[in-house]
Amino acid sequence: MICESTLPCGVRLLTEAMPHVRSATIGIFADVGSAAEPPERRGISHLLEHMLFKGTARRSARKIAEEMDAVGGNLNAATDKELTVFYAHVIDRHLPLAVDVLADMFLHSTLDAGELRKERDVVIEEIKMYDDSPDEVVNDLFARSLWRGAHLGDPVIGFAETVAGIERDTLAAWHRSRYVPGTVTIAAAGNLDHDGLAAACAEAFAGFGGAGRASEPETPAFVPAVTVTHDDTEQAYVMLGMPGLSMRDERRYTLSVLDTILGGGMSSRLFQEVREERGLAYEVSSFQQAYRAAGLFGVSAGTSPERVQECIDVIVDQLDRFAADGATEEEVIRAREHLKGNMTLVLESTSSRMSRLARNAIVHGRQISAEEVEAKFDAVDRDAVNALARDLLAPAQRGLCVLGPLDPDRVRLRGSTAA
Repeated sequence: MICESTLPCGVRLLTEAMPHVRSATIGIFADVGSAAEPPERRGISHLLEHMLFKGTARRSARKIAEEMDAVGGNLNAATDKELTVFYAHVIDRHLPLAVDVLADMFLHSTLDAGELRKERDVVIEEIKMYDDSPDEVVNDLFARSLWRGAHLGDPVIGFAETVAGIERDTLAAWHRSRYVPGTVTIAAAGNLDHDGLAAACAEAFAGFGGAGRASEPETPAFVPAVTVTHDDTEQAYVMLGMPGLSMRDERRYTLSVLDTILGGGMSSRLFQEVREERGLAYEVSSFQQAYRAAGLFGVSAGTSPERVQECIDVIVDQLDRFAADGATEEEVIRAREHLKGNMTLVLESTSSRMSRLARNAIVHGRQISAEEVEAKFDAVDRDAVNALARDLLAPAQRGLCVLGPLDPDRVRLRGSTAA
């Protein structure tokens, strides 16, 4: 059962009871991510996420870790382009401890200047680690080239030069202005009692105040660019992209069916043609990058540099074929059942249920039940998939990003207006 209430400080609390489990997951969601940051402060939300683990007036960083380890709990956080979340997964009887630790970190971090100097260096090392990972680099290049100049195009982690310039006063001001009751949602799922959790949260968040609201979601323009970056890698990394759908677009259920048919598993068209029939790649798949007011749809593959053009051409052939001929009835039925089955398996996790509660409330303003989602998938028919394929897979709206030991002049994207 899903319950909702508002804490005395104004924070929304959502819970879902799962009495058949012995654990619970609770998360504090702040409606701010890297897309809300000014370019000169790119990475500040992610850096703040790190700093909230570095100690409060009541707990040192070591004490925070020891308290959660002592009960076998998992304490973590994540920043994306539109949200930041701090969460804990614990045995049900330790949920009050999780509330106390999370609230203490979230509200009362000292943001110590010495710790900040060290943590900036840690994040810069993290950036270097990503820079040494070709699949991470090509993902960043992909979004930055197709959403040129957009906040959503830049990496969540930021850049070494922007992170290095963030001082304590700037970080503290970001914390005060962005972590306020109007932008915070608490969600929990597992073996819990809503009223008991509400009482614990009301006490832990007593005195939490401030005014503010989330930034308006960004709607960047799609740029059908071709970007080829030379790098001395063993493979060539290929990402071919098109405009996608936002998380609020009702056609998202149809796109998930299309995505599954095209590149969502071992029976998908891309896997069968690119890997099984031609041996061009070990990994090939289609994907969605969806945000509140924008989205990208794409295909990624890794292949030998000498076969990169062949791989691109085969992918383009599959996109053209899908746009022209559409899906079969059997493919649509199989994809719908795959998506429903996968959702059911995912929702056996308290963490997934917790995240679903918060994201439904923040993105859609209401709870969308698993039953409603299943009904939406069942309503997707062949005509809907084929109409969306003709709309999204059109050659004129395609961009390409390739990373590897390649001559940029010898890579082309057939049928596109990209330059």
